[in-house]
Amino acid sequence: MSIFEDRVDAGRQLGRRLAELRGQDVVVLGLPRGGVPVAFEVAAALDAPLDVIVVRKLGLPYQPELAMGAIGEGGTRVLEEHVLAHSRVSDLELATVEGHERAVLENRVTLFRKGRTRQDLTGRIAVIVDDGIATGSTARVACRIARKLGAARVVLAVPVAPAETLASLSEPDEVVCLATPRQFSAVGYHYRDFSPTDDDEVVQLLDAAAKRLQDSPPASRAAASPGAETAADFDEEVEIPSRGVRLQGQLHLPVPATAMVVFAHGSGSSRHSPRNRFVAGMLQKAGLGTLLLDLLTPGEERQRANVFNIELLARRLSSATDWLATRDDTAGCTAGYFGASTGAGAALWAASEPDARVGAVVSRGGRPDLAGPRLSAVRAPTLLIVGGFDDEVLELNRKAKSMMRCPSQLAVVQGATHLFEEPGTLAAAAILARDWFVRYLSPSAGG
Repeated sequence: MSIFEDRVDAGRQLGRRLAELRGQDVVVLGLPRGGVPVAFEVAAALDAPLDVIVVRKLGLPYQPELAMGAIGEGGTRVLEEHVLAHSRVSDLELATVEGHERAVLENRVTLFRKGRTRQDLTGRIAVIVDDGIATGSTARVACRIARKLGAARVVLAVPVAPAETLASLSEPDEVVCLATPRQFSAVGYHYRDFSPTDDDEVVQLLDAAAKRLQDSPPASRAAASPGAETAADFDEEVEIPSRGVRLQGQLHLPVPATAMVVFAHGSGSSRHSPRNRFVAGMLQKAGLGTLLLDLLTPGEERQRANVFNIELLARRLSSATDWLATRDDTAGCTAGYFGASTGAGAALWAASEPDARVGAVVSRGGRPDLAGPRLSAVRAPTLLIVGGFDDEVLELNRKAKSMMRCPSQLAVVQGATHLFEEPGTLAAAAILARDWFVRYLSPSAGG
């Protein structure tokens, strides 16, 4: 069963999962050849330099795809003792295979290092990336090399691997893996396109990554010049009238404010939801205003049926949008909706109204199906984010997407369950949401 379209798709998903490393002293190290296209996308996501650690698998003489060990730069070697014991490979056979692979390794080191200085790993975070792991031999060697070169922390990051192999790895300080399929036969089985990567492509990617860093100055250089006046962001508790009740909200506005995202929380949640506050923080860093809103009063929340009164929730969401249009500091803002769980159904219901003034909708672990036949009337570009392990909700989102006529996309965060509680999964969802809103709510976006 394929999980990833290709290595580029896998690398982008992995980059989102590793987003918390952005801004830290990171070097991304791809394992040639197939790991480098994945690592290129990770390096771009983290705005980090890209380098390689050259390793070679030692395949059995009569079954080269099965690793009996691996070698790397600097004479590093790891042997899979259990494979050697069962295969009865002689010392001479092992030496012959290693001699051949060592020659290939040295040639590749020469090719990939030509005209390039190896990234200094001393005291830095080494993120080692491959397109997947089977036995883990090459990953172990790569981690040892990074440690030998002075890395203060070694993170092994791969799109897919068997769980038992990951559990056996002691070399990295941390392992990040998007998917651990129960039935694992080979890495390539989990890609729709697993075309071979050649040496020329590796060289081109290394050149492109170096040029990208050279062309984009560090954030410190892009900051405002000393002495420039900057206005403080606006952040306060607000009350919003809606047909006889007053809704509680938390309003955050950058200065100047050009786009607002209104949050529709899910069942049993509120404006204090740590998950939605985390996502709001990510949006705020991108210059977006946010309104975290309680769609029900405390008394209404005690009646469980109100949580699924999608028409009522949508009406409250529309009231909040109208309220923003009455304020001097938000009247000119483009509005977007971020809905979680049942809140996603309310967001899409509200967006389907003929007079809806909404530029984009994002659903996280949402129930868009609760908007029912109104889905086909939604005009705002909509992103549906679902955890890869949230099987029932994933199927509901697929059906909902098929009913929509607006520009829409279904994004699956691998390794995530319904609440995105697994490490890195909520950050991956937040980045997807941020990029969607920036794309469709920015002043340059077509209306």
